[in-house]
Amino acid sequence: MKTIGLIGGMSWESTITYYQIINETIKEQLGGFHSAKCMLYSVDFHEIEECLTAGNWDRGADILTDAALRLEKGGADFILICTNTLHKVADKIQETISIPILHIAEVTAGELIEKKIDRVALLGTKYTMEQDFYKDRLIKNGISVMIPEEQDRERINRIIFQELCLGILSDASKEEYLRIIDSMMEEGAQGVILGCTEIGLLINQRDTKAPLFDTTMIHGKRAALFAVGK
Repeated sequence: MKTIGLIGGMSWESTITYYQIINETIKEQLGGFHSAKCMLYSVDFHEIEECLTAGNWDRGADILTDAALRLEKGGADFILICTNTLHKVADKIQETISIPILHIAEVTAGELIEKKIDRVALLGTKYTMEQDFYKDRLIKNGISVMIPEEQDRERINRIIFQELCLGILSDASKEEYLRIIDSMMEEGAQGVILGCTEIGLLINQRDTKAPLFDTTMIHGKRAALFAVGK
């Protein structure tokens, strides 16, 4: 079994889900008392959030590169960056380490292709929705990407940073997300990417008929399968 290196803490609430789904998948695959070989380097999200707010992506890359190097030195065979947004600097981190990064957008694209989805709505932080670093990975895999209108993007982003990353789960915010999902489906989306690792804490497939693609669940499961050679 390969050893998984997790760069977590962005936020720690969703990093818990990573640990759970990775170990559940290993147990499903191997049975018995098997659990994942993994290492976690959890960053201080306060420092990361300051980088995002200031647009200082280079500083964010430096923090995560340091974490990746520590995981590599500790014996990790590959790396997971446990957040969607900071994959903006994934290529820069990859240049510094010799072990692979399992990219969250790539494994999500693989899941969409398996489900024959080629037109998808993307929900996430404003950085993930508005910038090209994430969408381009999907587009290169033949997937058309839709994003909500500006006011809804602001609502989604506010709820992520002011509520979900602080462990606040609000029924009103859940209804807002479901309204936006319904709107995107009416506009022609075949499914919806929950492109922030905290969104799955608020909504799940039981809440809507729209096909949801929870990137935290996809990323964690694919990592576990990769660890056991599948």
